[in-house]
Amino acid sequence: MQREGSFREMKRHVHYEKPSEKRARQKAEAVRRARKLARKRAQREGLLPMPKPRPR
Repeated sequence: MQREGSFREMKRHVHYEKPSEKRARQKAEAVRRARKLARKRAQREGLLPMPKPRPR
Protein backbone atom coordinates (compact mmCIF):
# COMPACT_ATOMS: atom_id res chain seq x y z
CA MET A 1 0.00 0.00 0.00
CA GLN A 2 2.84 2.37 0.80
CA ARG A 3 4.60 1.59 -2.48
CA GLU A 4 1.48 2.56 -4.40
CA GLY A 5 1.70 6.04 -2.90
CA SER A 6 -1.81 5.99 -1.47
CA PHE A 7 -0.73 7.53 1.84
CA ARG A 8 1.02 10.36 0.03
CA GLU A 9 -2.03 10.76 -2.19
CA MET A 10 -4.38 11.04 0.80
CA LYS A 11 -2.10 13.61 2.45
CA ARG A 12 -2.08 15.67 -0.74
CA HIS A 13 -5.88 15.78 -0.93
CA VAL A 14 -6.29 17.15 2.60
CA HIS A 15 -5.61 20.71 1.38
CA TYR A 16 -5.96 22.42 -1.97
CA GLU A 17 -2.76 22.54 -3.97
CA LYS A 18 -2.27 25.41 -6.38
CA PRO A 19 -1.39 24.37 -9.95
CA SER A 20 2.01 26.08 -9.75
CA GLU A 21 2.81 24.25 -6.49
CA LYS A 22 1.66 20.99 -8.03
CA ARG A 23 3.97 21.46 -11.03
CA ALA A 24 6.90 22.34 -8.75
CA ARG A 25 6.25 19.26 -6.58
CA GLN A 26 5.96 16.97 -9.59
CA LYS A 27 9.17 18.34 -11.07
CA ALA A 28 11.00 17.85 -7.75
CA GLU A 29 9.71 14.27 -7.56
CA ALA A 30 10.88 13.60 -11.12
CA VAL A 31 14.35 15.00 -10.33
CA ARG A 32 14.52 12.84 -7.19
CA ARG A 33 13.57 9.72 -9.18
CA ALA A 34 16.11 10.50 -11.90
CA ARG A 35 18.91 11.03 -9.37
CA LYS A 36 18.03 7.81 -7.57
CA LEU A 37 18.02 5.88 -10.85
CA ALA A 38 21.37 7.41 -11.89
CA ARG A 39 22.87 6.57 -8.49
CA LYS A 40 21.71 2.95 -8.71
CA ARG A 41 22.97 2.68 -12.30
CA ALA A 42 26.39 4.06 -11.28
CA GLN A 43 26.58 1.57 -8.41
CA ARG A 44 25.80 -1.34 -10.73
CA GLU A 45 28.47 -0.18 -13.18
CA GLY A 46 31.03 0.08 -10.39
CA LEU A 47 31.47 3.85 -10.52
CA LEU A 48 30.16 4.23 -6.97
CA PRO A 49 30.66 1.84 -4.05
CA MET A 50 27.72 -0.33 -3.13
CA PRO A 51 25.89 0.77 0.03
CA LYS A 52 26.95 -1.04 3.18
CA PRO A 53 24.28 -3.38 4.56
CA ARG A 54 22.77 -2.14 7.79
CA PRO A 55 23.11 -4.41 10.82
CA ARG A 56 19.78 -5.51 12.23
